[in-house]
Amino acid sequence: MTGITETRPDGTVQDAPEEAARAISPRSGARLAVVQALYEMDISGKGVLDALAEFEAFWIGQEVDGILHPKAETAFFRDLLRGTVEEQRAIDQKLDQALAQGWPLRRIEIVLRAILRAGAYELLFRPDVPAPAAISEYVDVAHSFYTADEPGLVNAVLDRVAREVRPGEMSAPKSAGNKGGGKPGSGKPPAKKA
Repeated sequence: MTGITETRPDGTVQDAPEEAARAISPRSGARLAVVQALYEMDISGKGVLDALAEFEAFWIGQEVDGILHPKAETAFFRDLLRGTVEEQRAIDQKLDQALAQGWPLRRIEIVLRAILRAGAYELLFRPDVPAPAAISEYVDVAHSFYTADEPGLVNAVLDRVAREVRPGEMSAPKSAGNKGGGKPGSGKPPAKKA
């Protein structure tokens, strides 16, 4: 299926899933796999060790039901999954504070909750990953699952968390011409390794 494109529901055209999976960096693949593993754990009741073993053996970099899942940086995947689960109480408290009043995290749909938790874990416990890069990565993950307003919600909530826990990285004021502290007028943060 190389070279085939798909038309998305919003009318945009994208590379075929196989091409998209190959184009994803190993760290981005790890983030996507973590969200999928957190979802699986939530609906099945599996523990971290079972999820790690299953995803490393049967999902990451594998073709399942005709869908090629991207490769992932294994150590990063393991840290994100274990850390998100181990630090869930602290993560959930931060996310509840960042969400709109009256909408606690427990009311958020399962996949969206997994995206927010994994993103918040990186912001809270992975200072080696620049905050703007982490936010951007999880907005991209949200785009993998949603075509409506959910990616914007992910951006807003993770931005609130980052501004609280990493104010030095997020201190640039948002304006129409300089969103996120990148080059003036670019609308993007400076490129850093995610």
